[in-house]
Amino acid sequence: MAIAAADFNFVRELVLRASAIVIGPGKEYLVETRLAPLAKMEGFASIEELIRKLRTTGSTMLEGKVVDMMTTNESSFFRDLHPFDALRKTLIPGLIEKAGINRTLNIWCAACSSGQEPFSIAMLLRDHFPQLNNWMVNIVATDISPTMLERARSGIFNQIEVNRGLPAPMLVKHFTKADGLWKVREDILKMVTFRELNLIRPWVGLPKCDLVFCRNVLIYFDAATKSDILKRIRTVLKPEGYLFLGGAESTLGLDDAYKRTTFERAVCYQAPAANAAGTVNVPAFGNGGAQAAPARPSLFTRPIAMSA
Repeated sequence: MAIAAADFNFVRELVLRASAIVIGPGKEYLVETRLAPLAKMEGFASIEELIRKLRTTGSTMLEGKVVDMMTTNESSFFRDLHPFDALRKTLIPGLIEKAGINRTLNIWCAACSSGQEPFSIAMLLRDHFPQLNNWMVNIVATDISPTMLERARSGIFNQIEVNRGLPAPMLVKHFTKADGLWKVREDILKMVTFRELNLIRPWVGLPKCDLVFCRNVLIYFDAATKSDILKRIRTVLKPEGYLFLGGAESTLGLDDAYKRTTFERAVCYQAPAANAAGTVNVPAFGNGGAQAAPARPSLFTRPIAMSA
């Protein structure tokens, strides 16, 4: 039985309110496909019964499960490849040279899904930059979905998942196989810290980052939400730090403070430089002047060294 228009609109509004994800008109099939398994798992005879429960009780736990089911969790190892080539050839060598005595590298992967992106970065660093062995290398990976984060923390992937983008030598080197599944080795697993984070809620405890990956997630938001997230990412990036977006995403018309930069076939967006006063130079947004990027407490009570 097709979902009723009123129920479809209820789910759309719930998901928009909780996550800013826009479910467009005509996506009834998507709601039906995603929520049918949840209704069955929760003991409801139909999606209609599940939504009736939401309407009458306003259960925050059940609402959270609905939002979790409605998020898109598409990911693969070394997805689109070009950003990883840019890291290997240009960006990481440049950051190593620039760091001086600080010897700390902070990377944030937003909307990390089941973890392929942060694990790809960790493997790249391990394989190509042995000079980082005595550095504090912090890779924080966040997602709105508790289900995806649980999977990511396990570091376990099936054969189809490791076949998508992961070179065979890296699979053999960085994974162990048991019962038909592949598990990330402990040295790589320890390089990544997974946290739950909703991009439209306050961001607590993110470190100042050299690199931010926020790929293929802005496409699900409206323009105002995209603009807000891009501006807040600038407060997390170090001066002249780099942001990678998805191939169909851009800062154009949303936040003109970023400088579009290309490295061969990779496109990324560089944050403004700091001025002599230590604040970040940005174009005026209504009230003019330079604005300082606020300090935030670190997520890491004990940073993870690459040699761990």
